[in-house]
Amino acid sequence: MDKIRIAIAGVGNCSSSLIQGIEYYRNKEDKEHIGLMHYELGGYKPQDIEIVAAFDIDQRKVNKDISEAIFQQPNCTKDIYREVPKTGVKVHMGKVLDGIAGHMKNYDKKYTFLQSDEKEPDKEDIVSILKDSKADMLLNYLPVGSENGVKFYADCAVEANVGLINNMPVFIASNSEWAKRFEEKNLPIIGDDIKSQIGATIIHRVLIDIFRKRGVKLERTYQLNTGGNTDFLNMLDQNRLKSKRESKTEAVQSQLLENRLEEEDIHIGPSDWVAWQKDNKVSFIRMEGKIFGSIPMNLELRLSVEDSPNSAGVVIDAIRCCKLALDRKKGGILYSPSSYFMKHPPIQLTDSEAYKRTEEFISGDREN
Repeated sequence: MDKIRIAIAGVGNCSSSLIQGIEYYRNKEDKEHIGLMHYELGGYKPQDIEIVAAFDIDQRKVNKDISEAIFQQPNCTKDIYREVPKTGVKVHMGKVLDGIAGHMKNYDKKYTFLQSDEKEPDKEDIVSILKDSKADMLLNYLPVGSENGVKFYADCAVEANVGLINNMPVFIASNSEWAKRFEEKNLPIIGDDIKSQIGATIIHRVLIDIFRKRGVKLERTYQLNTGGNTDFLNMLDQNRLKSKRESKTEAVQSQLLENRLEEEDIHIGPSDWVAWQKDNKVSFIRMEGKIFGSIPMNLELRLSVEDSPNSAGVVIDAIRCCKLALDRKKGGILYSPSSYFMKHPPIQLTDSEAYKRTEEFISGDREN
């Protein structure tokens, strides 16, 4: 089968885990495919994914081969496969816009971004690179809060006639105007805001589903998350968190169906940056409610997981679903994959229903 040619905007920890993971599974025997939801999806295996273009704004990454750039500071995720071979694909200077939070200049350079002095490209430059690379799709991995940046790259994707996987909480797939632009060009889009393989959001959603089905009245809940990567440092700026909080909160609220909690009874979102945690994310979930006879109960859970591999485990399937849509000449929103892979899809479903529909999409029994 053809290769899946992807371009990446943002060569951070998530991109690093994805690219390392592709090489990891390429070098594993079939029986060792631990950690994949699908080793083969629609005929495509992880090793069929090829990086053909990349964009970043950090001086330690720009103009380096992508195989080298993914290991540069401030990236700090654990190694999956260190011996990534050279690709011949160099990281292009990207558009900065609102990609760097002002407060980050106050931190050591090993934790933050160092803007390259390379000339910033305009839209025509990015579109030209995407076209010349013959990319099938663009993956958005920009920092949280990069509202203008995400829209810029989404615009470039439309103009370059490539699909889009929006892994960040800026609402593109779940915005009707943006969705219409992709539909008019018959380009597939999956979004918004990637849901980790076994992260706080998916666990929180499943627990709420259990409460609901078992007759437990949920009265209040929180989800607090800490981490030490650049994403958590970036999110110390509360002004960058509006879409992120909305995305994570709605992902949980949607599972309550008609019994949604009042705003004061639900708190979900990033809590703090702890440098020594690096790419490890620690989540604390508390749920308070009432069981039979209105007797109070509560549940507390602590999850510790490497954040970026957790993301890559889902993105690797999203890439292949996007490619299936391209092969089938199906554009517009991919509703089923979006509902299963993303926190803020255009249509929220229960995870069991989203899983069922996504499997039907993969097999070809469901159009989108």
